[in-house]
Amino acid sequence: MKTIEQILELAKWAPSGDNTQPWRFEIVNENHVVVHGFDTRKDCVYDFLGHPSQISLGALLENICIAASGHSLRTDITYRDADDEHPTFDVKFTRAQDTNPDPLIDCIPKRCVQRRPYSTKLLAEAEKIELVASLGPRHHVLWVEGLKGKLSMADILSKSGRLRLTIPEAYQVHRRIIQWRARFSEDRVPDKALGLDGATLLLMRWVMGSWARVEFFNSFLGGTLLPRIELDILPALGCAAHFAIVYDVKPQTIADYVLAGRALQRFWLTATRLDLQLQPEMSPLIFHAYATNSIPVSARKGASAEARRIAAALDSIFSGSASNTVFMGRIGSGEMPSARSTRLPLDRLYQHS
Repeated sequence: MKTIEQILELAKWAPSGDNTQPWRFEIVNENHVVVHGFDTRKDCVYDFLGHPSQISLGALLENICIAASGHSLRTDITYRDADDEHPTFDVKFTRAQDTNPDPLIDCIPKRCVQRRPYSTKLLAEAEKIELVASLGPRHHVLWVEGLKGKLSMADILSKSGRLRLTIPEAYQVHRRIIQWRARFSEDRVPDKALGLDGATLLLMRWVMGSWARVEFFNSFLGGTLLPRIELDILPALGCAAHFAIVYDVKPQTIADYVLAGRALQRFWLTATRLDLQLQPEMSPLIFHAYATNSIPVSARKGASAEARRIAAALDSIFSGSASNTVFMGRIGSGEMPSARSTRLPLDRLYQHS
């Protein structure tokens, strides 16, 4: 395998929403690869204006830099002024004998999402200092700790879970991205990695067979309660802390979100190196974006009002910094997950003309 292919083989393990992997590679020569990005805003309610996909592209580009360091290569990245939905980057490598392997390189394939509860033991101060330092300039962390903070986050996540489970736009996404009866998935999320117990998974698989079943279950059988308990409330209480990665200004450009993705990836890889588990908690932040930009989150009556209430609660807990927040999650000590999303083979990630 050529060096550039080895770099991409490792770099492709960047995180992306619902394992969409919004990138394709075009190898120009042994020192030049073009990353063709795309987003899913047209068919995914969670990809607000493509910003989550742009953060994922930043994580990918950071992975490329880290992976290249293992071959004594420096990386130069240039953004092409393309349309917002298809950001494109020229990535060029130069030999540099003084470039040592990045200490995070071995963490790239180990980094994953653990959706089950963690230990409630607080992070050590040294761990927090190292995590914050990993972000580099222009970003800082807001920590939400203690029982009161966790209860507030559990309430926000529960409200977000209810909205997420009762709008048809999200149902279409969930139906498309879950791979049932699977422990691993190359291009989706395996059901065994969702964090639900076996009985709830069986019920969920049946209910999600049609939107009519979802509506009936939600209307007459309290259908959102059980998944919200397992997916939102218990994990929110079962962790060391919740955190928000905050940009020093309100992010507006693709460059801002790509930079945020690069910072996030170093934070997440540092957590992995510290043997900490992590789970994104992006739904409240996405609903906040819909509300503060006065964009309807759903055709369902009352959904936008729910999004506004979530936004207000998030502004309260983050002291008005939610608009500058680029990522939210929870963190703590815990077991590695036994199920996870994998990645497409490299030959399926090449750009074809």
